[in-house]
Amino acid sequence: MAFPYRIFPGIFSSIDAYGKKLVHGWFDRHQSSPPWLAPLGNIKGYVNPPHYSKFSIFDAATNVILRGTPDGILVMQDGSHLIVDYKTAKFTLHQDELFPMYEVQLNAYAVIGEQKGLAPVSSLALVYTEPVTDDDTAKKDAYQNNTGFLMEFSAHIRPVNLARDAIPPLLVRVREICDLNRPPESLKGCKDCALLQGLIDLAGG
Repeated sequence: MAFPYRIFPGIFSSIDAYGKKLVHGWFDRHQSSPPWLAPLGNIKGYVNPPHYSKFSIFDAATNVILRGTPDGILVMQDGSHLIVDYKTAKFTLHQDELFPMYEVQLNAYAVIGEQKGLAPVSSLALVYTEPVTDDDTAKKDAYQNNTGFLMEFSAHIRPVNLARDAIPPLLVRVREICDLNRPPESLKGCKDCALLQGLIDLAGG
């Protein structure tokens, strides 16, 4: 199966997946969460995220299937679940333009999860893993060897508000867009929208 165009290069997905392996490996060896996840609270374990084909629900009101694959599902001491998403990016608390998209993404996971055996979902969070690339770090001989070099990462936690009620109206909007005879009007200043409109114009639409 061919995948559609992706926003991010594949290397970031590989790093995110490696972060998940580090977390699960630490739990398996120490029966506790890694120290850099301490801001998330008292975690007792993890659940392997199911494949997207099994992590989906059908919304009968809109005839829309909602699906995805969480990066991490952590089990809290009270038995509730914390869903996290790993982001390989520079941590910016107030200037992350993608945060609204991530917020919807995680809340969609919460809605799916609570219908797929993960109830209750008590919290959501983004875990930013940021490469350490300052000059002093680059000068450390220990970070280089015969096969290449090592890169250090720092972790930053950004909580995401649970807002399950935000998902149903978005599914309604998805249904409305799918039922249109042509794509919706472009958003002002949206480069992707401008590119799409160019293709529509070329096709004589």
